[in-house]
Amino acid sequence: MSKPAYERAIAETRDERMTWWRNARFGMFVHYGLYSLPARNEWAMALENYPVEEYEKLADQFKPKPGAPREWAALAKQAGMKYIVLTTRHHEGFSLWDSKANPYNSVVYGPKRDIVKEFVEACREYDLKIGFYSSLMDWHHPDGWKCAFDSAARARFCAYIQSLNEELLTNYGKIDILWYDVPRPMESWEGWNSLERNQRLRQLQPHILINNRSRLDEDFGTPEEHMTASSRDWEACMTFNGLSWGYMDSDQVLPYSYNAQRIIKMLNTATAGGGNLLLNIGPTPDGSVPPEAVGPLTTVGKWLSENGKAVYGKKPKPESQFNHGLCSASHENNKLYLWNWIWPQNGEMVIGGFKTKVLSITLLKDGTPIAFEQQGHRIRLKNLPVKTPDEHAGIAVLELVFEALPKYRFVSDFPHFHQGEVFK
Repeated sequence: MSKPAYERAIAETRDERMTWWRNARFGMFVHYGLYSLPARNEWAMALENYPVEEYEKLADQFKPKPGAPREWAALAKQAGMKYIVLTTRHHEGFSLWDSKANPYNSVVYGPKRDIVKEFVEACREYDLKIGFYSSLMDWHHPDGWKCAFDSAARARFCAYIQSLNEELLTNYGKIDILWYDVPRPMESWEGWNSLERNQRLRQLQPHILINNRSRLDEDFGTPEEHMTASSRDWEACMTFNGLSWGYMDSDQVLPYSYNAQRIIKMLNTATAGGGNLLLNIGPTPDGSVPPEAVGPLTTVGKWLSENGKAVYGKKPKPESQFNHGLCSASHENNKLYLWNWIWPQNGEMVIGGFKTKVLSITLLKDGTPIAFEQQGHRIRLKNLPVKTPDEHAGIAVLELVFEALPKYRFVSDFPHFHQGEVFK
């Protein structure tokens, strides 16, 4: 099938395949591999110029405790996440499954267990969708760099990549996401045989979603370490600390790590922009969840249990982003969810720029009505409690129901606006 024909074919099924993903909004990324042992960075092998034979010694030291993937899945469920993506094989080249194509794996070395199998079983136990991360770059394979300039090496390496992914998508039942990463050193989809490979993999898993990192657009974009909305489906993948995807010493990395409020703020940015948040954890060498992630994610889960309507479900990206010093928003039909970051201390809050009549305002978590009055483009919320009514993260969400799709404009839309002038 030609590239245009392939792209038309996957576009025809995309809405049906993407339905669950567009409703999910929040997922967990798990970066786990040999790099957890040196605990410096998941790129340690490259950044520190490890000789292959020296780095290989880590394989027998790699001993995930029994039940580690179940711990990840339990926390993801508790945090309100809907899917998990696991690094089945990172750039270091070590496979976490019983791979026949790659004997450098967790069944031959280290734990002598199929960690991918344990991960899949844990996800199914907790009703989480399953994503497999699959690196294209490989520092361990002898053809991993030769493939850029040696045609025989390219043929061998592409066949190797094909075999690895066929194993992953054949041996574990239905898989929901194939998450490619780092298509180096080759610079085109032709160099990677991505068109042929992805067609074959979609035959194995017709409902699978594929990201855009095999140098084809596929189903969704993946901004990394930044929250940038796109006109297409997108998912921001974010580290937990801005330093590393893999494990680092928890005591030292704690000051750099996200708290619950920062995670909820990211969730708002993703939701308001029509995208998803894929938030990473880097398990400790024995596979435990890093301690600095447990508290914040548990708090986020409690907050979502009361405010999930503002997050989950397909939320359209509005023509104009809501802008207010104390709040942000997400939208759903004729409803606007007002996420409050800083609670007003005078019992009132005013939001401006609205051109649609508001019918009701309630506290999302329990439906408590909020007194209000609307005068022109201003909505004044009155008789508010002295303290924020959200006991988990201090981020209350208000549900505003309008008589029609809410429309609003702000001073920034009017460069010649003068104080007191009526919006027209």
